[in-house]
Amino acid sequence: MTKDVIVVIGAGGIGQAIARRQGFGRKVVLADWNAETLAKAADTMRDASYDVVTQQVDVTSHASVQALAKAAAALGPVMQVVNTAGLSPNMAPVEKILEVDLYGSAVVFEEFGAVIAPGGAGLIISSMAGHMMRQLPEEDEKQLAHTPVDQLLSLPCLQSDRIPNTLVAYMVAKRANFLRVQAEAIRWGERGARVNAISPDIIVTPLAAHELNSEIGDIYRGMVEASPSKRMAPPEEIAIAASFLLGPDAGFITGSDLLIDGGVIAAMRAGKLPTPA
Repeated sequence: MTKDVIVVIGAGGIGQAIARRQGFGRKVVLADWNAETLAKAADTMRDASYDVVTQQVDVTSHASVQALAKAAAALGPVMQVVNTAGLSPNMAPVEKILEVDLYGSAVVFEEFGAVIAPGGAGLIISSMAGHMMRQLPEEDEKQLAHTPVDQLLSLPCLQSDRIPNTLVAYMVAKRANFLRVQAEAIRWGERGARVNAISPDIIVTPLAAHELNSEIGDIYRGMVEASPSKRMAPPEEIAIAASFLLGPDAGFITGSDLLIDGGVIAAMRAGKLPTPA
């Protein structure tokens, strides 16, 4: 009997939590660019009786993502696709952040939008950083939403005179994720499928530890302290929200972004935190 297929791109803390919650009884396709991380995550899931296959993927390579989509569709109906791949502002230069967080996300939307099964759902794990900035100029937003993927990085709004540092690159990329979700909701809807985004705050993962232990760690700790919740969140909280958005109870939700930040953006709007320029 052919099982429904769930694809999880990114085998880090959030990806693993979602794969565990969504994957039991389904065929799980777990993908990551890091072979060691991928193998370790898959072995852990197999030890817990999950049916897991793996495939290395580079989301900055259109051909690599296309091959992943094709391989997943060959296994059965692709019912859920979750993209958790991303780089933080402290991990890479501007060009790489735009390649992974913006271009890579758009490629995943495009390629899996072509294979998602009727009744299926897609989800990108974006970031609250997309809510830190105000709306971009109307023409920029239109271009970020609708430009063909392989022309995205050539847009004027993504050139060095407009993207001066990695934080701006990260915020623009995450804003673009939501704009792309809105645009893709139309195309995915033609296949009877939905697509949404989640924008988390600091989630307790190795990536968060990297940021907290960096030179900008005090900024993150300040965000936590100023927020109403005054805490970070474990990956399992994101997995719970993802389960809702991917499941039948969210059947009327598509083209949306769920902010899960403990109130950090609310604190910024209230003047308790500086808003990045």
